[in-house]
Amino acid sequence: MKKPLLIVIIILVVIIALPVINFFRWSFKEKKPMDIIIVDKTVPTLERVKHKSFNWILTNERFVKKGKKSSYSFRKDYYGFSPTRPLKERGSSRNEYRLSDLIDIAEKSDAVYFTDTYGVFFNDWYVGINKSRKSRRLYGGLNNNDYLLLNEMHDRNKLVILEYNTFDFPTDQFNSYRTQEMMGIRFSGWTGKYFEKLDSLANDFPIWMAAMYRKQYKQPWTFKKAGIVLLTEKNIIVLEEGTHLKNPLPFIVTDSAYCSKYGIPANVAFGDWFDIIDPLESNVLSRFRIETTALGDTVLFENMLNNEFPAVIQDPINQKAFYFSGDFATNPVWYWTSRFVGFDKLKRILYSNKPEDTRRFFWTYYRPLIDGIFTDYYNSLAE
Repeated sequence: MKKPLLIVIIILVVIIALPVINFFRWSFKEKKPMDIIIVDKTVPTLERVKHKSFNWILTNERFVKKGKKSSYSFRKDYYGFSPTRPLKERGSSRNEYRLSDLIDIAEKSDAVYFTDTYGVFFNDWYVGINKSRKSRRLYGGLNNNDYLLLNEMHDRNKLVILEYNTFDFPTDQFNSYRTQEMMGIRFSGWTGKYFEKLDSLANDFPIWMAAMYRKQYKQPWTFKKAGIVLLTEKNIIVLEEGTHLKNPLPFIVTDSAYCSKYGIPANVAFGDWFDIIDPLESNVLSRFRIETTALGDTVLFENMLNNEFPAVIQDPINQKAFYFSGDFATNPVWYWTSRFVGFDKLKRILYSNKPEDTRRFFWTYYRPLIDGIFTDYYNSLAE
């Protein structure tokens, strides 16, 4: 056999063998039985992107349901809005817990994670509607049963994790306030997001922001570059690259102690929605940092804001309640890869070493953080 042909055959064998080997390595990893309640109310597509990457981590790290010892399904194992096939018929179901079941659910479950409470809106659900405009809610918001479940889990010293937008619209003020009180934090009313282009003509840009800006400042929307938009129910701030920002991307920065504890980087770019929270007496594991110019600092100061604010907050007493002040669970993943060991090592395919590469967030920050939190909690259950 000729040498070049032999080399090609060896390469092909390695390419075929590696996935098989890594699948068997995953299959024989020790299972970690834990009953986890996943709540996602923002599911306008069959992809279920608001909790899919969280389920990827559970599957990859072998967190399984206690009963059948099977992996969690991102399609079935969650509470909230659920589209049905065929999607073009706009059929859906709602998997919800009843008030009479809450005590039993909280007693039997080990952890609860609210990945998204925003909900499904008319423009997101019906095809052909302009998604840049605001529309009426079809489903969503943290409700009374949600709060009671969280409170029961919290009182039982179970693991509780909430994410961005738990406290803002469409959650009503009463449930927002008492959930903040339970978590020991305070929502400022401000939310924000990075935009690669602030041009109102860019694809999927929320043009209602431009209308809101014109109404508040009596000026036209002239922004074109990258930047960050900060919002409350009635106010809007636009921070543009060059004028207000040295770097348009927000970064999540973490102190060395927590970097070592969870195996996360000291600095990682984040390109999705976030909210601004006062941690009060809570532990702050990570912070958002916006690299502002002098003019940007002035704009923030005039609105009683800083260029640093909490990103991950932890209950200071039992240390089992967390708030992620960003849309952390929304990450594009190939779900089939969750059953392979070492897939995260393919750095050149998954993400680059560039600081501004937002793909690094899932692989270097969110994934190890979730694994660390749940592994620590799982180990505590066995003590």
